[in-house]
Amino acid sequence: MAGLIKREDIDEVRQRTDIKEIVDGYVTLKSAGIGSFKGLCPFHDERSPSFHVRPQVGTYHCFGCGEGGDVISFVQKMDHTTFSETVEKLAHRINYTLRYEDGGTGPRREDVGKRQRLLDAHKIAAEFFRAQLLTPGGAAGRQFLEGRGFDQAAAEHFGVGYAPQGWDGLLKHLTGRGFSQDELKLTGMFSEGNRGIYDRFRGRLIWPIRDISGDTIGFGARKLFEDDQGPKYLNTPETALYKKSQVLYGIDLAKRDIARNRQLVVVEGYTDVMACHLAGITTAVATCGTAFGADHIKIARRLLSDDGSGGEVVFTFDGDEAGQKAALRAFEEDQRFIAQTFVAVEPTGADPCDLRMTRGEPAVRELISSRRPLFEFAIKATLKRFDLNTVEGRVQALRAAAPVVAQIRDPAMRPAYSRELAGWLGVDVEDVLRAVAAAGKRAKDQQDTAAAGGAQRSGAQQRQPARQYSGPGQQYRGDGQHGGGNQHQDRSQPRGYSGAPGRPDGGRYGGQGDGSRYGRHGRAVERREQQHSQYPEDAGYPGEAGYATPDAGHPEEAPPSEPAVSLPDLRDPSVRMERDALIVALQQPGLLDAEQWQHFTEANFRAPAHALVHEAIRAAGFAGATPSQWVESVRQAVPEELRGLVSELAVTPLPAHNDDAVRLYCRGILNRLFDIQITQLKADKMGQLQRTDPAADPEAFQRLNRELMELEMQRRALRSE
Repeated sequence: MAGLIKREDIDEVRQRTDIKEIVDGYVTLKSAGIGSFKGLCPFHDERSPSFHVRPQVGTYHCFGCGEGGDVISFVQKMDHTTFSETVEKLAHRINYTLRYEDGGTGPRREDVGKRQRLLDAHKIAAEFFRAQLLTPGGAAGRQFLEGRGFDQAAAEHFGVGYAPQGWDGLLKHLTGRGFSQDELKLTGMFSEGNRGIYDRFRGRLIWPIRDISGDTIGFGARKLFEDDQGPKYLNTPETALYKKSQVLYGIDLAKRDIARNRQLVVVEGYTDVMACHLAGITTAVATCGTAFGADHIKIARRLLSDDGSGGEVVFTFDGDEAGQKAALRAFEEDQRFIAQTFVAVEPTGADPCDLRMTRGEPAVRELISSRRPLFEFAIKATLKRFDLNTVEGRVQALRAAAPVVAQIRDPAMRPAYSRELAGWLGVDVEDVLRAVAAAGKRAKDQQDTAAAGGAQRSGAQQRQPARQYSGPGQQYRGDGQHGGGNQHQDRSQPRGYSGAPGRPDGGRYGGQGDGSRYGRHGRAVERREQQHSQYPEDAGYPGEAGYATPDAGHPEEAPPSEPAVSLPDLRDPSVRMERDALIVALQQPGLLDAEQWQHFTEANFRAPAHALVHEAIRAAGFAGATPSQWVESVRQAVPEELRGLVSELAVTPLPAHNDDAVRLYCRGILNRLFDIQITQLKADKMGQLQRTDPAADPEAFQRLNRELMELEMQRRALRSE
């Protein structure tokens, strides 16, 4: 059973993983000052780099679009993987063995090793096929590509290759690279006969099929020679890596633009994907030898952020009868999407590859832009089955089309399409509205009956919600198989600060332990510590473990929302000083000694947003956040709308060019902050002194004078540094 990854293991993976090295795989980074790097943001289009990475605090932030987080959230967003998948991937990368809560298990080390061997074999095979395409024997493959308008650059972009006609070309290549026949049997690249294994793909054009992270997990092969007795297209069979119901060809190339544009285009073949991408439709993918089904929809929804805030799925099908049947099958799955679904069918029946060859790339773009709502296509396809020139045909067509209209999710669209259907049929609108309402009621009754029967069979003990909250600080869980997210850090511990992150002396903030003397917003921090981040159930929370997700279907379980907090006005010099001090505390906590931490925690920040970040820093310190947890702990302690601000503060370049200059800068900033705080305190004490009658209360008068003198001594000491 999949379990929750232990919190300390997540912290260890985060701490051991170099965020710059990870980001370098996606973004070209250049130095932006001491300990800081910048590059073009991978999350939005820009000409000037505004994406900053600060390895020392393990954080990234884009000053252009506001995306930010730690190495785990970066990989999640780039590869569109769940929280657990991301942590396991990073752990495997550094050869770290994860442990799981509640007796749960993750992938066994030996299984991880076997999987990696399979991936290595596929990678080498893909390189072999690509090289073969350029040999004299690959001429047939090159001719096929040229005949469909694809040049060498296109072939290289999509990794297209060629499998030679012999029986053991790939077999010899892989055994020569150290793979045993037992290992190769598991790859799906070989068939087995009486004399052993032999190449599955022979004399065929080869497309590598990659998963969402870009690893090759299988191949699709197109017949080139007439004497080939096999099918026109031959794919890798089901293997430990390749599950056709979970694979979308081109997803590795399209994922970033799908997420960015909130659009997914589903086409029917490998060459259609190539044609779309080359025509600028870079959100195109294709299924591999199977219909677009439930598992594909899960991938699509994750990429689209399918939460009701927008997005579209466009299906392209041939105009023939088979294409119409495929479109109707897609409509049956439409209810799984919140995003709008469309269909694009070329009147002549041409697919995107044919369109590009005959009419050029603009025609491909026009095809996608001419999309129609999928339910409109489904209604018209249903009507085509009947003779609308007869009364009987119109009645039968209404009976068949009414359930289709009833399935339209948008309540404003149902009556609109009911009127359209009435016009197409030539019948009264009221008749159609009644038929649609009746069809909807029948469908609901059938669902209720099925649900009641299922509940009776399963018994009272098995009536569980899809996601079950297991207590404060615990992950929402599903059926026991879910591995995303992890337990939250125990918040019941005393709020005594255990030492500044990265400080070898473990110095305390102020020695008070309960944090009661610091600031005015302690209760707000405690309240937020009991809340949970609202992220998808399988994602944990960005860069951290165990923040649970209230079920969208049960709003009563959701925590109360925090009031909106406006960003600080940096035109105010004192607000700019607060910002600089927060930057120092987030980026260089190890440079503050115990006395400086005490002064910092006692500081009163005027800007509300800064005050909340200040509280979060204190909360992270009291909770004993380690260096690897530091910035992310602060991010999770602030309201969601301020998390981008925390990331921004954590990566803002410091105006210093070496370590000594950094230390001097940080000390200077903190001294100026403390000077301002002392000046404010002196003003308060002076007001109290002026209101105190020395004759009536001589003791208070003397105490205030002593406190004013001590504050002045502190101010002079700061200014002398």
